[in-house]
Amino acid sequence: MQSSNALKNNDYNSIPPNKDTTGLRRSLKSRHLTMISLGGTIGTGLFLASGGAIHGAGPGGAILSYIIIGIMVYFLMQGLAEMAAYMPVAGSFSTYATKFVDPSLGFALGWNYWYNWAITIAAELSAVTMIMKFWFPHSPSYIWSGIFLVLMFLLNYLSVKGFGEAEYWFSLIKVVTVIIFIITGTLMIFGIMGGEAVGFKNFSIGDAPFHGGFMAMLGIFMAAGFSFQGTELLGVAAGETEDPSKSIPRAVKSVFWRILLFYVLAILVIGLLIPYTNENLANGDISVSPFTLVFQKAGIAFAASLMNAVILTAVLSAGNSGMYASTRMLWDLAREGKAPKFLGKLNKNGVPVNALIVTTLVGTLAFLASFFGDGTVYVWLLNASGMSGFIAWLGIAVCHYRFRRAFTTQGKDLSILPYKAKLFPFGPLFAFTICAIVVLGQNYSAFTGVKIDWNGVLVSYIGLPLFLILWIGHKMIKKTKIVPLNKCDLEV
Repeated sequence: MQSSNALKNNDYNSIPPNKDTTGLRRSLKSRHLTMISLGGTIGTGLFLASGGAIHGAGPGGAILSYIIIGIMVYFLMQGLAEMAAYMPVAGSFSTYATKFVDPSLGFALGWNYWYNWAITIAAELSAVTMIMKFWFPHSPSYIWSGIFLVLMFLLNYLSVKGFGEAEYWFSLIKVVTVIIFIITGTLMIFGIMGGEAVGFKNFSIGDAPFHGGFMAMLGIFMAAGFSFQGTELLGVAAGETEDPSKSIPRAVKSVFWRILLFYVLAILVIGLLIPYTNENLANGDISVSPFTLVFQKAGIAFAASLMNAVILTAVLSAGNSGMYASTRMLWDLAREGKAPKFLGKLNKNGVPVNALIVTTLVGTLAFLASFFGDGTVYVWLLNASGMSGFIAWLGIAVCHYRFRRAFTTQGKDLSILPYKAKLFPFGPLFAFTICAIVVLGQNYSAFTGVKIDWNGVLVSYIGLPLFLILWIGHKMIKKTKIVPLNKCDLEV
């Protein structure tokens, strides 16, 4: 963060407790941040896509894929926490890329991340209409999408504390549901709730626990990666967090174990109770989600309605978080001169109101595009945003590697870091490698046929050239260069 009196040696006592040096309010408490980082990973990826993962790669393949991606996310969040605890800014990795790597990379990462979440808002509005039609099948879609868009806007408009509280309770509902699911499933596995004690019987069906070999697991890598997107929100939220030097490390320390608990144990329970050959696992319908199937097996008559309500909460949480993250990123881009100046305005509650309005309008227009031309434009928008999260993760890994190298090159003592990531440089290098594999393998099947499926390639990889156009275009116009390690701006 820049100010006329640059804060030296991470002296957080110089920052007012409820406001940072840019005008944002530090109203997010440690419990908010923990739930934001945790809740960001629990959503439709776990409640719906986990079934497809088990069906495609078997229970063992699904669990191993999620463990590998979970470890990668852990190292990624360690690096982000090290930077965010030392330099808590709303621009997060966009700002870090500008300071530690290349201003053009910071420009491209910032716009890439804003676009990713702005389009995600549109995707969540589409999901809301499908969820509500479960209960109200003949109701018009625009009513539900309109209601929830207004709700998400107001939660973000009133104050950052309002966003934090909403996200806390949304996440708590998801967490409680998963815990109840794991306990119920475990009791069923051992026959304690009545019925057959299935034990590990379903792990010996066909070629279980591993099915489809390495290529099947590669496909699950993609699904697992999408499931974990949102954990990086804690970096964006750092600029509005009370005592970031303590609350950010605390949130990150809990992420790995909770990912392990919620994803790995939940997939283990599903894999033990439902054979991977069950075709319902491949169905993305809420009424036959793996969670619904297990709860129905436990004798809960209203399982489908219960899970529909929980998934609605997950969708609202994702939309709420998306609006927050994209708004803060757009505001920070404006503050650094990388977006129109009027987007840098804050209201009296410290909310970037103009950035919020523009983000909401873009999300709404993208959603409306789903009604025209058979939704072709909307599908392209979604595909373009699909890779954006992985590109952001690649950026975080690069930024952390450069940050630590610059820190030691400039002779700074690592002991002044409020939080130090473990296993450097292995952590960022491992995260970068796995992310690169996921990005390049998005649609590997398009290259394996007799002829290359160029349409499939374009649809799957369009996000990559868009990012490169932003990066190279800015570089050509602004004539930027990679920042030497001894010149990286490490002042906070």
